[in-house]
Amino acid sequence: MLLLTTTEIAHLVHMWLWPFFRIAGLLMTAPIIGTRSVPMRIRIIIALAITVVIFPVIPEPPNVPPVSAEGFFISIQQVIIGIAMGLCVRVVFIALEIAGQAIGQLMGLMLASMVDPLNGNQVPIIGQFYILLATLLFLTVDGHLMMIAVLAQSFSTLPIGAAGISSNGVWEFLIWTGRIINTAVIIALPAMVSLLIVNLGFGVMTRSAPLLYIFAVCFPLMILLGVVIVFFSLDSFIPHMQRMFDDGISMMASMVSN
Repeated sequence: MLLLTTTEIAHLVHMWLWPFFRIAGLLMTAPIIGTRSVPMRIRIIIALAITVVIFPVIPEPPNVPPVSAEGFFISIQQVIIGIAMGLCVRVVFIALEIAGQAIGQLMGLMLASMVDPLNGNQVPIIGQFYILLATLLFLTVDGHLMMIAVLAQSFSTLPIGAAGISSNGVWEFLIWTGRIINTAVIIALPAMVSLLIVNLGFGVMTRSAPLLYIFAVCFPLMILLGVVIVFFSLDSFIPHMQRMFDDGISMMASMVSN
């Protein structure tokens, strides 16, 4: 019978525990997996499975007792690193949701909202459409596998027990977030400008013919034109999404590189 001493058990625990914390932190904020539609038990099982797979190829963690002040600090540090890495890609989905909300507001669809199964909040139909399209594209280009690859590499570029994410990495993430939101505005800009011109046209018609009940025609026509404009803008929308996903993965790798 194989018997383990208390010291050996503590060594095995801290060898597995801190990588698991970083992986679990990433799954808390990662797109698709880190949403309310995925139960917490499923996330824990996935985190354990990823830990088992990448454990043989990661450097050995520092020999620090887990039940200590330093061990507690390292545990919190690993969770924060994982959360920050997951946010690098999650921000892309948030930006696309903002773009859909802007288009839906001009189309008059703000009252017709759906519950987003990924985040649990109400999102206009156009925003929901963009999120679902981005989810399918993210899985198609193997974005989830690239995230796991960057996660495994992060244990070499930012070992457990190191100083953590630097202030420069946080600043780069904030600048990159602004650039991603700017890209989302560019994606929504053609539809927004087109719908704004249509709104101005209806406003001129209402002003010139006050007795004409233009609102009976305005809202259905705005929705129809909005759907047509969104359909014809998909050719430029998909390349923008692919570029945003690539930037998100690159930002993940840059944040954890020393």
